[in-house]
Amino acid sequence: MSEVPQTDVSRPSALPTANFLQRGGASQSIVDQNSTEYLDTIEEEWNKKVDTEVEILVDGMVDLVSLASIVDKDKFRIAQESFQAESRAESMIRAANTLLSITHSMKLLLLLSDEAQIAHRRDAELKIVQEEREDAKDKVAALLDELLRKPNEQPLEPAPPPSTHLD
Repeated sequence: MSEVPQTDVSRPSALPTANFLQRGGASQSIVDQNSTEYLDTIEEEWNKKVDTEVEILVDGMVDLVSLASIVDKDKFRIAQESFQAESRAESMIRAANTLLSITHSMKLLLLLSDEAQIAHRRDAELKIVQEEREDAKDKVAALLDELLRKPNEQPLEPAPPPSTHLD
């Protein structure tokens, strides 16, 4: 499998007349990318989104734990920390919902991906494995034949010629 698999991802493109405000730039670089580069770029974008949302969740937990300290507090400080905790919890909920949305989108991408490409790669891999299996069977058969023929191929003492005289 020396060749890189080609994909048929849909790339956003615009009609030539639809580029009134954009002069060359980013849209042209997307079209110039091959499938692998395009998919790598999309993968990096997904990774950045996930990293950002996880970072929001972690920062929110750290802030909630720091706000939960038990110290002599007046009513104003308690109200202020309560508001901070609520706003932090809401941002964490938004981040969790965004992560759920990302996982849902990724599941859909997996389910709706190019079945023909997957089947083609599977068939090619199956063909290679079958060829390797046949080669291994041939080698085993040759070794087995060699082992079984060795005792028969050893030179035996010459048998005496059959006697022609009758007693």
